Amino acid sequence: MTDTDSARALWVQRFPALARKDDPALEALAGRARLVEIPAGTRVFEPGARCETYLLVAEGSVRVQLLTESGRELVLYHVGAGDSCVLTTSCLLGGDRYPAEGLTETKVRAFVVAASDFDAAMERSGNFRRFVFARLGERLTAILARIEEIATGRIDNRLAALLLRLADEAGRVRATHRELAVELGTAREVISRHLKHFAEQGWISAGRGEVEIQDRAALERLCD
Repeated sequence: MTDTDSARALWVQRFPALARKDDPALEALAGRARLVEIPAGTRVFEPGARCETYLLVAEGSVRVQLLTESGRELVLYHVGAGDSCVLTTSCLLGGDRYPAEGLTETKVRAFVVAASDFDAAMERSGNFRRFVFARLGERLTAILARIEEIATGRIDNRLAALLLRLADEAGRVRATHRELAVELGTAREVISRHLKHFAEQGWISAGRGEVEIQDRAALERLCD
């Protein structure tokens, strides 16, 4: 299988809604999209930058975060396999600059679509418009829910839920206190204080850059 065939197969697998052969605009879009590999820890966009491409993530994860006036990083959402970035979509549609930054959390394989090709597909394909606006609506709903969670949710409940979500099969979470704080939109000291409490209760044990869950049931009860 050639590189072109492999890329086409990945496009069909991850974005079946964009692989309709009865839509010439989608066929043109698929043919012009470039498959790229981006190393982990790479900034794919930053505040104030112009949006010149539409990114469709095929493998890996991108974290989109905002730097507040106080200097604190706040995670807005993650873009995973089969998804697109709502800020990128918004900037392309409105001609605005990025208000936040996007960082690859893992190695990412993604399809890059030029802004001009995005505009052409939006104009010519109802299927593409439905794909774009459906994901825009889903992500906006999720962002509003996250804002409400940050504004009203208790940190201990949210921290317990985050540890359960990030834990591997052995119950280990490989993340620093700062990384957990960024994910929850709070200060590192707050996370450290709550992890210390969790450890005193026997629910976890914490080491350098790692947390091991000792009592999963207790954390699940805390989430209720």
